[in-house]
Amino acid sequence: MTKDLLVELGLEELPAYVVTPSEHQLGQKMGQFLQDNRLAYQSIETFSTPRRLAVRVKGLAEQQTDLTEDFKGPAKKIALDAQGNFSKAAQGFVRGKGLTVADIEFREVKGESYAYVTKHEPGKSVVEVLAAIPEVLASLTFPVTMHWANHHFEYIRPVHTLTVLLDEQVLPMSFLAIQSDRISRGHRFLGTETPIASANSYQDDLRQQFVIADAKERQQMILDQIKAIEAQHQIKVEIDPDLLNEVLNLVEYPTAFLGSFDPKYLDVPEEVLVTSMKNHQRYFVVRNQAGKLLPNFVSVRNGNAEHIENVIKGNEKVLVARLEDGEFFWQEDQKLQIADLVAKLNQVTFHEKIGSLAEHMERTKLIAQYLAQQADLSKTEQTALLRAAEIYKFDLLTGMVDEFDELQGVMGEKYALLAGEDPAVASAIREHYLPSSAEGALPVTKVGAVLALADKLDTLLAFFSVDLIPSGSNDPYALRRATQGIVRILEAFGWDIALDELIAHLYSLSFDSLTYAHQAEVMDFIAGRIEKMMAKTIAKDIRTAVLASDTYVVRLMLAASAALAQKSKEADYKGAIESLSRVFNLAQKADAAISVQPDLFENAAEADLYQAVAALDLRDDMAANVTQLFALSPVIDAFFDQTMVMADDEQVKNNRLALLASLVAKAKKVAAFNLLNSK
Repeated sequence: MTKDLLVELGLEELPAYVVTPSEHQLGQKMGQFLQDNRLAYQSIETFSTPRRLAVRVKGLAEQQTDLTEDFKGPAKKIALDAQGNFSKAAQGFVRGKGLTVADIEFREVKGESYAYVTKHEPGKSVVEVLAAIPEVLASLTFPVTMHWANHHFEYIRPVHTLTVLLDEQVLPMSFLAIQSDRISRGHRFLGTETPIASANSYQDDLRQQFVIADAKERQQMILDQIKAIEAQHQIKVEIDPDLLNEVLNLVEYPTAFLGSFDPKYLDVPEEVLVTSMKNHQRYFVVRNQAGKLLPNFVSVRNGNAEHIENVIKGNEKVLVARLEDGEFFWQEDQKLQIADLVAKLNQVTFHEKIGSLAEHMERTKLIAQYLAQQADLSKTEQTALLRAAEIYKFDLLTGMVDEFDELQGVMGEKYALLAGEDPAVASAIREHYLPSSAEGALPVTKVGAVLALADKLDTLLAFFSVDLIPSGSNDPYALRRATQGIVRILEAFGWDIALDELIAHLYSLSFDSLTYAHQAEVMDFIAGRIEKMMAKTIAKDIRTAVLASDTYVVRLMLAASAALAQKSKEADYKGAIESLSRVFNLAQKADAAISVQPDLFENAAEADLYQAVAALDLRDDMAANVTQLFALSPVIDAFFDQTMVMADDEQVKNNRLALLASLVAKAKKVAAFNLLNSK
């Protein structure tokens, strides 16, 4: 007979961004705990609200499965002494397993007799095993933690209740001095503490106290309520998935409502209004059927619909204060001159160890000019790029960006257009911040993409140069994101700019403000970002081999890894890799100063390989390159079958090594094939 288990941890209000990951983590760790402890179950359900994390295990076995395990000990000649008695080694072996020498039997393994014992461990009852649940709760990890009262153990938030039920039975245990019980807490304002009758009644018991414990159900309630508002008012509500998830984890009993604001604020740029609503107030944006912004918003109350009119008025009042700020800064900023703002950037610190924003911009401008040539920008584009590089941070000194820092770049574009700047300059000012996240949108224009590259490159090199290098998960200056952006932009625009050559050139530049340092570390860091791009679909050994190639063009590296991944599924892969690996390994002994002399060949296999290498035509089509290299496998195998590379004749040996090295020199354009796994 099976039982159902409920574990609920009642906490102080959790940060919204922590709730969903913590719910999933609890489910995963509970599943692993049950598996490790040999407790069978049918399914695991998880629940969460801002004030609780819970897991329910359905169909939990009443007892662990029995464990029968064999242990191999010392060889018989060691397990027995000269008189045939069990030695100290044998006694120590069984003692460690909780057994005696009487349990030893000898088994033959590959012609040798070894001591073996078989340990039988009967399964414990489910109640005995579940006593370790506090260890599961303690194992949860969080991005931030705190400690409270006299506890030294840190956790995401203080714990108030612990509910552990096996069907209707309370299992006694404690976590952070909180004793388990069947009492859970209802809604902070609408509910009270309530007993949970059984593991199966959990959701219904909490629903009576205005708590919807199932996050999926809570989300559907929000979406259904928004759909009803849309239908009633003939509007479209913009559902941002991230905002929806945040709102979901701010409420325990959701009630959506429609609010409004004075249409006069629609004269303020839409981005300001949207930022005020979404980022600052957690409101959903409202548009008409044609997609035009309306003077309305949808918010979600943590409670029922009673006195909702007062709630709407309060939310409207708070929003108006934000919109008043936006309107004021919009009007005041238009009185400013771009040149005056740029001049003041000398007094704004980029970083205390690196210098001012003006110095950062000057370095970025030089990098951008070099990249413009590499990316083959037209004269018109180069002119726009130069102008953008001279002014692109000016909006950081505007009142709007000071108040709404999410709008940096966005307001720069708008103010630049109002000042009569070229649209290409204005868009580059906005796009240089892109991508703003690991998978975020990329620049669209070439000018914006080059400025983004230049800005990110100087940021990366500057912080590395003053030893502000990310370590572990610590990356306070978002250098991983910046570098990921560099790699993604190069790939997206198809710019075949070799990163090793680019970085080498940047380190050759001279600036009054800063001297770049740690070139090798920068290259390793960039390689790590390229590997991360490959990691989604490419095996580790292929990633390693491609990163060790002589090609540092992002597009070609990704193409090479994809081509090898595709080939790895084919029957000839193992043999081709073994052949090429053998070439690579032997070629390491070649003298780079020696070139191949065909007149030293002693058999046809050498000449065949020489001609095959000469005929290799490796270009930018990595799939074709891999096909050509794999086609050499029979020629390589024939060479090794008929040729002793390490010949006694020094001249012949060096010539054969040089022949192999000539193949490696070409093949390494694709990958270091000796790093590929052929097993």
